[in-house]
Amino acid sequence: MASERRQLHLFFFPFLASGHLIPAVDMAKLFASRGLKISIITTPLNASLISKTIEKSKILGLQMDVLIIEFPYVQVELPKGLESYHLATSLDLRQKFYKAAAMLEQPLEKLVQEYAPDCLVSSALYPWTTGLAKKFGIPRLIFHATSFFSICASECVRLHEPHKKVSSDSEPFIIPNFPDDIKLTRNQLPDLFTQNVQTESTKMYEQAIEAELTSYGAVFNSFYELEPAYANYYKKVLGRKAWHIGPVSLSNQDIEDKAQRGREASINCHECLEWLNSKKPNSVVYVCFGSMANFNDSQLKEIAIGLEGSEQHFIWVVKKEKNDEGNEEWLPEGFEKRVEGKGLIIRGWAPQIAILDHEAVGGFVTHCGWNSTLEGVSAGVPMVTWPVSAEQFYNEKLVNHILRIGVGVGVQQWVRFLGDSIKREAIQKAVIRIMVGEEAEEMRSRARELGKMAKKAVEENGSSYSDLNNLIEELRSHGIAGEASENN
Repeated sequence: MASERRQLHLFFFPFLASGHLIPAVDMAKLFASRGLKISIITTPLNASLISKTIEKSKILGLQMDVLIIEFPYVQVELPKGLESYHLATSLDLRQKFYKAAAMLEQPLEKLVQEYAPDCLVSSALYPWTTGLAKKFGIPRLIFHATSFFSICASECVRLHEPHKKVSSDSEPFIIPNFPDDIKLTRNQLPDLFTQNVQTESTKMYEQAIEAELTSYGAVFNSFYELEPAYANYYKKVLGRKAWHIGPVSLSNQDIEDKAQRGREASINCHECLEWLNSKKPNSVVYVCFGSMANFNDSQLKEIAIGLEGSEQHFIWVVKKEKNDEGNEEWLPEGFEKRVEGKGLIIRGWAPQIAILDHEAVGGFVTHCGWNSTLEGVSAGVPMVTWPVSAEQFYNEKLVNHILRIGVGVGVQQWVRFLGDSIKREAIQKAVIRIMVGEEAEEMRSRARELGKMAKKAVEENGSSYSDLNNLIEELRSHGIAGEASENN
């Protein structure tokens, strides 16, 4: 019986990017809240981004700490300080970044040897951690920073290659052997499927698939009621073990927690909420494209004019610095004066879930990164979908065609760096569609229902709450079995 009461110690090893680090820390807090001991392994710069959250968790009695490993800049000729994927703004830098990430194996192995954790929860982008966990006889759980839907779609495209059977990049094909009829084009697929040259990223992708088939299972930041057909497809058709334990962002209940996720917000959270308090319910559209997507000045200008033309109140998050002369060429002349009181521009990082949860926010223009998509779902708001890269075109299909809580802005082309060229008229039209009229109300009603389901899933006896319990019990049994075999 003593072994049953032994505290489990889990290592969390997220990929070095905000979109992976933030949900991984939320997920780690969930495990810690069930009495497990958690160590998050990351690099110095990333550790500084989560230090406040970890300190607060400790004060609340959760057993969480951070173990730091150095990032090998010098060996791969990366500039010092480039420790997060969003800072790698060229193909060359990204290939070097993947190379550096693969070199973290040795320092991680040392920590596993020293601390002997019971389980390693690591990003899908660290395929080599499956072999490392096997070496030490512990389970490796993959943390997928995306939906069941997108993983299943990607696997069906990889296995059946429908994109090779169409005559042009813009001709639609249906994803074969899939629960729903979903159409895509070659233009909308990640370049992993369309380029013929092997790079560090394609190599890592191939290894990740192989590692997934031999790892213990996967944890998803999702909830069963959101995508039941795809949770079932992943387990039954693809034959893989998985637990859905999200939305993990709902572990942040107070304003301070919501405001402090990830980097320091560029605006005082209370100031932002004060601004929202002066608005009517569902009257504000929130516009944000995550930490990775970039737009050139002309595209930002189109967004500004489209927002102004929609005549909706808005909060717009822009990752742009002023130029050397202190000017902002991406803003139309006199724009801020014209939208004064109606529009709020946040330059930098925003307290996103605090904003989305406010009753004044009635719509969300998003790049369809999974964290943002799920945060929009949890807040119960309809969305304008503007995918850029990664698996975002799959997530767009889930939002618009399966959940029917969004409208596309019209993006046709997957790009690694700069977002597609969308005109002001399309932006204006899409924003009005999710904010005003009967169609908007129907979408909002469906989105609200999903928001309620999301909250219910993480409450006691909810689907995600129960799945997390099941996973912990299974890890406990695995640990006991391991101890028994060692003692024989």
